Parts: sequence; structure tokens; C-alpha cells
Amino acid sequence: MKITGYRSHGVAAAVALVNAVTVAGGDGSPNALREILRVHGFVWQDFDPATADEFRAWGRELRPFFEAPGLHEAVAVLNGLLERTPTHPHLADHDGLGLHMHHAPPSAKLPLRFRATTLMHLSELVCTYGVGRTGVCAAPDCDRVYADTSRAGRRRYCSETCANRTNVAAFRARRRSPG
Repeated sequence: MKITGYRSHGVAAAVALVNAVTVAGGDGSPNALREILRVHGFVWQDFDPATADEFRAWGRELRPFFEAPGLHEAVAVLNGLLERTPTHPHLADHDGLGLHMHHAPPSAKLPLRFRATTLMHLSELVCTYGVGRTGVCAAPDCDRVYADTSRAGRRRYCSETCANRTNVAAFRARRRSPG
């Protein structure tokens, strides 16, 4: 599992959560939230449906980071969230993952562990790559967020589907235009 960088499980989990709870057609149900945790390497077995609102609220709090028009605004969002999120960084070695960093206190409940991990991974991403690898999908009819995991770092769409749909529409518009 890649712990840091633009391919970190925390960054991918943040994207999945924001899309689940902030876009039309998203699924912020307890089962969907549990699946986000499972897919992204969190201890999903600790998920308590009674904490679903905490996860949904966190997704809504993270969205402004992806919408930030520039580095200054993104840093301001992250700094505001860092001020309100208690962290207790420590080294851990469990479940065959090798030595790695945890960002929440060992006694913290899953919502805080998730919050601290996603926040720290997004912060590390910005420190290393700036905000060029994150954003809101460039497709005109899509409001999903993304984190670019490609080598080139030039992705501007949430999925290949949105990229292809936009490119096909542009191609057809060029063919229809005179001249």
C-alpha cells in the first residue's frame, strides 16, 4: 500500500468520500461509507453506522480544498482543517504493512483516524506537488472531484468516461462548425 504521495490511500479515500457525499447521485449511505473504508485500506470493521454523519460532514468539509482556485486558497482550507483536527503522529508496524506513520492517537475512534489520515495525506500531497493534481472535473456536466494519479499529472477529469464524453463533444462541435 502506498502511504504517501499522489497515490496514497488517504488521498484516494478523500476523493471517494467527497464524491459520495457532495455530488448528485452520490451514495453516502452507511454501507457505501463502509465500502470506501474497505477499498482504501482503513479498518472498515470498526465502522459504526452511528458515526456516518461524522464521515459525511468530513466529506463536505474537504470539498472546498478540491474547489480551491489556487495554492494559496487550498493551503488556507487545509490549515483551517488542521487547526480543528487533533493529531498525534506515531510510528506503527501492523498487519504486514511495514513501518508507517499513523496520524491520530492510538485510542482514537475510526472517524478521527480517517479524518487525520486523509487530512495529512492531502497536506503532504500539496507540499510535494502543489494543487495541480487535484480539482473538480472539467466536464461541463460533472461536479465530481479527482486526484490525478498519472505519472504526467495532467489529468483534469474525474474519469475516462468524462474525458471521452467531453472530447467526443468537442470533436462533433468542430465537425459541425463551418470552415
